[in-house]
Amino acid sequence: MPPNPTGPTNRQLRMLARFLRKAAAANSARIWRVVAELIERPRRSRVVVNVGKLNRVAEDGDVVVVPGKLLGGGELRKKVTVAAVKVSPKAAQKVVEAGGELLTIPELVRRVPKGTRVKVVV
Repeated sequence: MPPNPTGPTNRQLRMLARFLRKAAAANSARIWRVVAELIERPRRSRVVVNVGKLNRVAEDGDVVVVPGKLLGGGELRKKVTVAAVKVSPKAAQKVVEAGGELLTIPELVRRVPKGTRVKVVV
């Protein structure tokens, strides 16, 4: 490893990015490569999304991936399936109360390997 490593030093994030790149190659699904690139960003420019933004950009029944942290700011009135790297307890509560479902990103990749109809929210 170089003296000053670049990219995530968190082992789970590195493993997740590697998993996504392999899934992208195996399934010819460019979306997973894009999500891997967003996860590998430096910490200061990682994605942070509030559930209020999900309410604005997603429709009922959509499948959404957040390549960062999902926070509980705002309201969610739509039933969406959400996969994120991290989810705050308040955000998890709001997604479940709205009738939605929370998944990990690997669970979502296994469920939708081609990434069809999956929205990336940044």
